[in-house]
Amino acid sequence: MRLGQIILFCFLLFGIGLSQAQNLEGESFETDRGKLVVRPILHGTLALEWEGKIIIIDPYGGEDAMKGIPKPDLILITDIHGDHHNPSTLEIIHTPNTHYIVPEAVAEKMSNEVQVLQNGSETEFKGIIIKAIPMYNLPENAESRHTKGRGNGYILTFGDARVYISGDTEDIPEMRSLENINVAFVCMNLPFTMEVDQAADAVLDFEPRIVYPYHFRGRDGLSDVEKFKSLVNAGNSKIDVRLREWYKTN
Repeated sequence: MRLGQIILFCFLLFGIGLSQAQNLEGESFETDRGKLVVRPILHGTLALEWEGKIIIIDPYGGEDAMKGIPKPDLILITDIHGDHHNPSTLEIIHTPNTHYIVPEAVAEKMSNEVQVLQNGSETEFKGIIIKAIPMYNLPENAESRHTKGRGNGYILTFGDARVYISGDTEDIPEMRSLENINVAFVCMNLPFTMEVDQAADAVLDFEPRIVYPYHFRGRDGLSDVEKFKSLVNAGNSKIDVRLREWYKTN
């Protein structure tokens, strides 16, 4: 084989390996524009892949949590707390081409160039529609751990599929009134967000096709996600409640 052919072969081989390294392993959902891959990672951290783009929500957990996760094209952050805005984990996965979408309160803590999205605002990133919606504790007051307007929940639209990321919230009216959600990630941990019964009742209101309980480690340990599944399916057996391992690495 001539030298030029060897160089070309090595280049192609490297390119194939690089491409394969970018694939995200996880659960797949069909959209009208190809597969959406979902990968639970840790606590409130998850990764998505669609049309070759990698999205990570609330990167947290450091190097151990990020093993096997491709470098992200897009990072979404929901709030200022360390299990959502985690500078040390961001440093591990950041690339010069990574795009950030964050609430203003998070942007004030970051030195990277970021795009700020307020509650109710919508933007587009390479074919993905991203809408920021409220996430907050009830009752609304200045002493709340999560005040209305500070953080973002997100609705991501991938073709004809809509994914809801609750962030840290209780069963607020904005959640209960959601429509046409294909996949939802709903938090439940006291005293920071809401109890299992609240989360189940809210899910029965907005009726996602699939729901993952996530962000369920509280002050007294892990919430009873089996109870959550039982409550949801007792009220609506068509909702697919998916219990996954969110706490293996931490």
